[in-house]
Amino acid sequence: MSAAYHSHTAVLAASSTTEHRPLIITLFAVFVAATLGITVWAGRQTKNASDFYAGGRQFTAFQNGLAVSGDYMSAASFLGIAGAIALFGYDGFLYSIGFLVAWLVALLLVAEPLRNSGRYTMGDVLAYRMRQRPVRTAAGVSTIIVSIFYLLAQMAGAGVLVSLLLGITSDAGKILIVALVGVLMIVYVTIGGMKGTTWVQMVKAVLLIAGAILMTFMVLWKFDFNVSDLLGTAAEKSGHGASFLEPGLKYGATGTSKLDFLSLGIALVLGTAGLPHILIRFYTVPTAKAARKSVNWAIGIIGAFYLMTIALGFGAAALIGPKEIIAKNPAGNAAAPQLAEYLGGVGSTGGAVMLAVISAVAFATILAVVAGLTLASSSSFAHDIYANVIRKGKASEKEEMRAARWATVFIGAAAILLGAFARDMNVAGLVALAFAVAASANLPTLLYSLFWKRFTTQGALWSIYGGLASSVILVLFSPVVSGNEKTSMFKGVDFAWFPLENPGLISIPLGFLLGWIGSLLSKEEPDKGKYAELEVKSLTGIGAH
Repeated sequence: MSAAYHSHTAVLAASSTTEHRPLIITLFAVFVAATLGITVWAGRQTKNASDFYAGGRQFTAFQNGLAVSGDYMSAASFLGIAGAIALFGYDGFLYSIGFLVAWLVALLLVAEPLRNSGRYTMGDVLAYRMRQRPVRTAAGVSTIIVSIFYLLAQMAGAGVLVSLLLGITSDAGKILIVALVGVLMIVYVTIGGMKGTTWVQMVKAVLLIAGAILMTFMVLWKFDFNVSDLLGTAAEKSGHGASFLEPGLKYGATGTSKLDFLSLGIALVLGTAGLPHILIRFYTVPTAKAARKSVNWAIGIIGAFYLMTIALGFGAAALIGPKEIIAKNPAGNAAAPQLAEYLGGVGSTGGAVMLAVISAVAFATILAVVAGLTLASSSSFAHDIYANVIRKGKASEKEEMRAARWATVFIGAAAILLGAFARDMNVAGLVALAFAVAASANLPTLLYSLFWKRFTTQGALWSIYGGLASSVILVLFSPVVSGNEKTSMFKGVDFAWFPLENPGLISIPLGFLLGWIGSLLSKEEPDKGKYAELEVKSLTGIGAH
């Protein structure tokens, strides 16, 4: 297909989107209104702290599995991975593999013991056998920082989506959209709590899977269900030929990029088991068995979805081409909506409807994940820092819930501020940073706490703060923040001295090492009785809430 054809389709797409904008905005508004309606309905049933933090522990394994997959299949999964595959072929698909394999770590090591040994947050597990105030403070700080990193990705995705739909090209307009998403997210959490968030996530997971199935079917139909033909056309259109379907296009050109790939892989595989918004989902089911079953459901649903991202990414490369994709968004985040419009018919009402529906589903995805993240961080602030550290366990449930709602407002404001700078970055890459921070700070502490009897409060603090500080500092001085004119957060400046885009290779082993050294050097004698209690509780569920 010629360059003239591409420019013709681009003009058509622009005029089609303009012509059908009232229809697109109406469909979009209906989706947002429906999810807000669910939130208000669930909010009326939120009567106490258990309802706000854990949905009253009333969800079944299947419902929670659906909600977990809804929480996990974020803007990174839908927009970021499709864009990464469309631009980098095989190397983009590595995100899908990493995100999926990570669930096995969560299933085998964390899901059941965590559900048995905590009440609402990760801090509950750590405080069981450590000194309450310092570890709860550390757990709260870590949860908030990981959540804000993850929120950045969702904000970037929302900015791309809504600006594509409304035809907004100015930076001020895009920043305004990020602010709007932030306000919506604050409303979701303060009104609906965990019940509202969970129902929105379940509805959104069903919509996202349905949208992905429809688009996958339409892409394969275009190529007479011949996958080889699809891949061949994608390779040809990519401008890279056969190397588009082989490893090494993004990670492999230099020694640094190979190390970056290794760092990314470690962060993706180990990060899930330390993500606060995923960890709190295990508390919404009545038993540990249900927690394990819900992870099994999630693996099945997420696995099916990630298989479809192959068709979406390679379909976008084959049918739209990298130039068109980069023209809309340098990081490729608009590839999936562009593909939806193409499949419906560029310049037609069908194309406008497809673009609106798929974008609305992606936007519902972002809102649901954003609500889960905000809930995780505001819960941790209210339950760990406010109730147990500031008020020393004397806060009433009402005061705790009020603190959670205020925390939601402040965390939302921070996410809006930082999200405005992250609007041109690939959302899958941004999420990988959150995974690296979670795997560096939270995972070592959780695993040591559950499985090592010599672990002490000092070890926990060294592990959390050391993992957190090393990962955040390395990100600040990496090409993610400065030094790359196309995708860095700050353009026109270069203070990057750390060559890798993901810090996981350095910060994750450091988090584990600091936890071990800190415990060995500690003068505190570990409470072996408490460890024995925790071991029995985490493995059997006896005495679990």
